Amino acid sequence: MSTLGSFSTLKLDKVGRDFGAMNVLKDLSLTIRRGEFIALLGPSGCGKSTALNCIAGLLPTTRGSIWLDDKRIDTLGPEDRGFGMVFQNYALFPHMSVRDNVGFGLRMRSVAKNEADKRVAAALATVRLTDQAAKLPGQLSGGQQQRVAIARAIAVEPPLVLMDEPLSNLDAKLRLEMRQEIRRIHASLGSITLYVTHDQDEALSLADRIVVMRSGVIRQIGTPEDLYQRPASLDVAEFMGFRNRLPGRVSSVMGERISLDFGGDKLEGMAREQLDGKGVIAAIRPDDLVAGTSGVPATVEVCEYRGHAFFGAARGPGGAELFFRASQRLKPGETVHLAADPTRVLVFNETAP
Repeated sequence: MSTLGSFSTLKLDKVGRDFGAMNVLKDLSLTIRRGEFIALLGPSGCGKSTALNCIAGLLPTTRGSIWLDDKRIDTLGPEDRGFGMVFQNYALFPHMSVRDNVGFGLRMRSVAKNEADKRVAAALATVRLTDQAAKLPGQLSGGQQQRVAIARAIAVEPPLVLMDEPLSNLDAKLRLEMRQEIRRIHASLGSITLYVTHDQDEALSLADRIVVMRSGVIRQIGTPEDLYQRPASLDVAEFMGFRNRLPGRVSSVMGERISLDFGGDKLEGMAREQLDGKGVIAAIRPDDLVAGTSGVPATVEVCEYRGHAFFGAARGPGGAELFFRASQRLKPGETVHLAADPTRVLVFNETAP
């Protein structure tokens, strides 16, 4: 690949997008540095794909602005932004060879044939498909077809590569393989990759920074380590795998460390926000809530083996559904005591969204 044009940052400044009376994006502000891999993470309908399409120019913004360094680009058509886009469904032309699919964007940009041939060859080499160039897409596996789509996106040497859930149609093994490929390709380009996903594992394994969205707003931005270990709000914690929610009351406070009461049962955790003195929610990952001889009592409903440990679901105080880890199989109806390291128990206000 030849060197990309000079740029330093992509900036979204209070970007909004409405569909009729529905406010889908609400004052999105974000600065991304060249070379970063950014994941937009959130549940369906949170606005992440809408944000990507606004950046690509496939949707106009309702308000705000988008900048590549000091050049405003939200006023440009998608063909003038020069970005590469990879879709969930590959969007390959079935009657065209792999080589012709990869070169399609270059032909639309009227790139000279000799230069286009060089870029196509380089893109195919980057995705390791040089020996498949003469085949039709239907002759390739799903993973290979997705690599063709990536090659087509990078052949135009874009400052940004935009990926909208590109792995969701692949099986589990291919998804893992393609994660490694996508990260390798990103490193070789030196551009910005903006990647939309609802899969926290994908975001954690791929991104330099993760942008968690909900209801059209950014809830938290941070490194994978930040978001995994230190979610700033209850809704972010839930999306980052804290499936257990135990409602309770604060019985004592020792700095950040909180002692909690759950109907007479005790648990300790760490406050993640200024507590308002009312009810609280303790959020815990299933991996961190462990069956033992002490802790919150619960009744086992199901327990299954997952290779390295047993994982189960139980009913705790007040009928709360609890997901836990155990060292041995437990029977439905059995009483179990569940406990967690206080540093792995995050405490939020009960009124958190």
